[in-house]
Amino acid sequence: MRWENLTGTPGSGPAALFGAGSVVTRTFDTPEFRGITFHEVRARSVLNRVPGASRMPFEWTVNPYRGCSHACVYCFARKTHGYLDLDTGTGFDSQIVVKVNAPELLRRELAAPRWTGAHVAMGTNVDCYQRAEGRYRLMPGIIGALRERANPFSILTKGTLILRDLPLLRQAAEVTEVGVCVSVGFTDTGLWRTVEPGTPSPAARLAAVRALTDAGLECGVLMAPVIPFLGDSPEQLRATVRAIAASGATSVTPLVLHLRPGAREWFTAWLGRHHPHLTGRYERMYAGGSYAPTWYQRRITRQVHELAAEFGIGPARRGAARAVAARERTAGPAPAGPTQLTLM
Repeated sequence: MRWENLTGTPGSGPAALFGAGSVVTRTFDTPEFRGITFHEVRARSVLNRVPGASRMPFEWTVNPYRGCSHACVYCFARKTHGYLDLDTGTGFDSQIVVKVNAPELLRRELAAPRWTGAHVAMGTNVDCYQRAEGRYRLMPGIIGALRERANPFSILTKGTLILRDLPLLRQAAEVTEVGVCVSVGFTDTGLWRTVEPGTPSPAARLAAVRALTDAGLECGVLMAPVIPFLGDSPEQLRATVRAIAASGATSVTPLVLHLRPGAREWFTAWLGRHHPHLTGRYERMYAGGSYAPTWYQRRITRQVHELAAEFGIGPARRGAARAVAARERTAGPAPAGPTQLTLM
């Protein structure tokens, strides 16, 4: 593992992502953490600027973890584990990097005069409510730091642990824009058990959507991924959109499976073990790169939007899953001056 290339003292250069001598490796002999190794680090920066070429509709993210015990076979973030010389397959699922100082570091970075109060997205790389969060409890401090500065933010998750922080989210929504989005790509339990083995069930996630909306928070559903030939039949799409509508979700946005380097190899190996008859079809569908053909994406989007209209919900507007109108806003500090902080 190349921790030596990523640690250093302040001023040692952009490659020094963690403080010198800050890595502590732990294992816990409890059922929920058996087989998982945690690497506790003290990050040098926690606000990450999204590259300009990204398709994402936001500019800044916070990711308190690297690696994810959700173990989704398609996860695009797998490649990032390679930066640490960690395996992008089982290593990504079981070697979790924990930025133990994330809340205090974020509080300091948000208070810097150069910070302009831009929207901060969370859960866009790995899930901030994966199992590790149950032990390390980083999110309450992170949400608290954003609330104190009245800084708008959003959370995307497959983790039902978000309900633990519901009181904090409601408090934050009173002073700033808060968006919550839960990812549910399908309701097929057989598919879920093999492709997302470490996640709460789709039914449990939709129950979380109901709890969030009942508490007065707008909660959209990112219907992702729609998996070609396994989760995209008209019957499957209808069942999923119907369940999403029944959960009280304020929007549904479909996203077809994409297979970036790192994830592509791991997913292809999984496909060969579980559905070998589909390997040729996938090779043809993704021959042009990481994304399914445009015609296919448009077809899925049209079908989902038509079903959403039938069941009384609409597609998310750009940023809508990240904006809860506060009933009463209070003025927060007014930081000024743009900056580019060290990427993490």
